[in-house]
Amino acid sequence: MSTPRTPAYDALCQRHQRIHRLSHLQSIASWDQSAFMPSRGAQARAEALAEMDGLLHQLGTDPALKQLLDEAAQEPLDDVQRASLREMRRVWRSANAVPQRLVEARSLANSHCEHQWRQQRPANDWAGYVENLRPVVRYAREEAQYLADDAGLSRYDALLDQFEPGMRAAEVDRVFGDLRQWLPGLIGQVMDRQARDSVIHPQGPFPAAAQRALGLDAMKLLGFDFEAGRLDESAHPFCGGVPEDVRMTTRYRDDSFLQSLTGTIHETGHGRYEQNLPREWLGLPVARARSMGLHESQSLSFEMQLAAHPGFAGLLQPLVERHLGHQRGFAADNLHKLMTRVAPGYIRVDADEVTYPAHVILRYEIERPLIEGEIEVEDIPALWDRKMQELLGLDTRGNYKDGCMQDVHWGCGLFGYFPCYTLGAMYAAQWFATMRRERPTLDEEIARGELAPVFDWLKDRIWSQGSRWETPELVRRASGEALAPAHFRRHLETRYLG
Repeated sequence: MSTPRTPAYDALCQRHQRIHRLSHLQSIASWDQSAFMPSRGAQARAEALAEMDGLLHQLGTDPALKQLLDEAAQEPLDDVQRASLREMRRVWRSANAVPQRLVEARSLANSHCEHQWRQQRPANDWAGYVENLRPVVRYAREEAQYLADDAGLSRYDALLDQFEPGMRAAEVDRVFGDLRQWLPGLIGQVMDRQARDSVIHPQGPFPAAAQRALGLDAMKLLGFDFEAGRLDESAHPFCGGVPEDVRMTTRYRDDSFLQSLTGTIHETGHGRYEQNLPREWLGLPVARARSMGLHESQSLSFEMQLAAHPGFAGLLQPLVERHLGHQRGFAADNLHKLMTRVAPGYIRVDADEVTYPAHVILRYEIERPLIEGEIEVEDIPALWDRKMQELLGLDTRGNYKDGCMQDVHWGCGLFGYFPCYTLGAMYAAQWFATMRRERPTLDEEIARGELAPVFDWLKDRIWSQGSRWETPELVRRASGEALAPAHFRRHLETRYLG
């Protein structure tokens, strides 16, 4: 039996493979910009990345693609090819909505703002930062308007759709509105309960080299493939690169090892997702991670569901002692207390899993009106101070570096991303609820260091699926139901009050 001829679809695949290879180079250059590039290379690198953004935009908006997409839709494609074509069309439509001069101008502004942020944040220099942030927001609004006009959405929904396809602010409002109702009470209950606990705080300093070695051992425990990726250091932890060459970063403080360790574990979840995306479709949009919410569900499956699991502390103890020596504070039960300690703090990436959603709600409630034009950049600090007091009871007035300047996202033009963190926490809770339902011995296996059942489930249900299914269908196939935020609440109440 002969294979059906699909010349238009095959031509589309060849074009996307070329885009993938050029995107590979762009990703590595972007990683190097954040990890190793000397500061005097900033302008040249920004211009090079903007040039590459422009080239990729040209390739993605080639007028010939429209005809190929239409012709491929009439070819005898199988189910996977149909899904692949759907994703190709989604990428094509998004690219064609935005003009090339905006793509290049936005790229330059974002690179400049992010580079300056590295010096301005430690200096608490809001006045300097705001000058660089204004053009970033201006271009983000302009991009949002083009995307909104094309898709018939609001400006913020158009940006949210770039990170979480199909998600709308109305749904985020519903989910976050519910969270806002019960989260403050839960934080108070947990803190009251933990106030009776005796916790030993390990004594530093903890040399960065020892912390790095500890992080590498934790990555090995979690199955990271070091022949297809590496760990480095940057001002803000992230996971970049490409599935064939994953580039992760973390950061170190000599007075605390947990921030680096948990950050490394978090990024390892991202890394393993990328390393296990479907190789047979690699280079095509259908092989990409489905959304940032699903991506964050993987990092939080590793950092919160696994690493903060009471049984996992016993696996970490020998690793910590191997690299940092012996202290009473390194005992497994104490490590677990440290990793599940709940207390409102200024810094999102260091927050515990109970207070973390408050950080996300705060950012969402600022970035949405900012993109819609209801507020301006100059309004951010006062709004931040008010919402930080309201949600976490903390005073950030005048403290920009631990307040509205702490994240790299807005300076890089990543508006619409923040809701994905808490959506990811909800997905992760749902994955583990499903695993426990299907495998009642899961918690005992984790405590014994038998992590393969977790990784096999994630690989089968999430990693290997790429973007074959749209998000609601992927979630239903993985867990048997639509996204159910109740799993997240039940997880927090069971772990912290049960």
